[in-house]
Amino acid sequence: MRNAVLELQEVERYGIDSYGDADYVSIYGLRPSEWYARGVRLLGRTAVECTRDSLGDAIGREVAAVVRLASPLVVDLFVGSGNTLYWLLRHLPGARGLGFETDPMVFELTRQNLAALGLAINVRNVDYAAGLADLRVSEGQLLVVFIAPPWGEALVQTTGLDLRRTTPPVSEIVDVLAREVGASPLLCVIQAYERLDPSSLAEVRARFDWSALRIFSLNAPGENHGVLLGTRGWLPETPRVGLPGFRAD
Repeated sequence: MRNAVLELQEVERYGIDSYGDADYVSIYGLRPSEWYARGVRLLGRTAVECTRDSLGDAIGREVAAVVRLASPLVVDLFVGSGNTLYWLLRHLPGARGLGFETDPMVFELTRQNLAALGLAINVRNVDYAAGLADLRVSEGQLLVVFIAPPWGEALVQTTGLDLRRTTPPVSEIVDVLAREVGASPLLCVIQAYERLDPSSLAEVRARFDWSALRIFSLNAPGENHGVLLGTRGWLPETPRVGLPGFRAD
């Protein structure tokens, strides 16, 4: 089922069986019945792995609270369904969006889904390193980069998410960014988890001029996702403690 295109009933059944909610896989601001009726389709693995609306909205609001430079370029290095990129653009008026996806099946479905919804988001079937090598950023333009590489075996029960064991490691991705777009002001938005390996977190934070960890209280305690925000080449005007109902670490 991982590589099969799901029927609506299968999407809703996954939500009910796993989370007690038929509408759990809400994306692009639409419930499953709504996006399915408009021609959106997901692979089984994308339905499991995608950022659902409540989390994408939280990420977008958190990023918007930090960003003060107008018309940033927003890039999702591992775009998947494109829902996180959708929410980032929704909260950053005037921003332009670009996503990279290596998997040809995921890429093609996402391209078709975005077209079906009339969303002006550009996705390319390339890996993140090749995509960054071709990236052109206007002088002084803020680059907002969402970093959510596959976790694989990076989530360890005892110590939490180890950012050194993602595929590729998060520090390696940040180093590639620094090499390819180091002249541009950069905001990295890194997928995180409530339980994080402390030494791997410190290794990533050392690469930034400013950083903050935000955990979103959307799931049961111990199962919440969040983002590590990190800047290079600039500092937020007013570093703050997070939005109401959110936890900052």
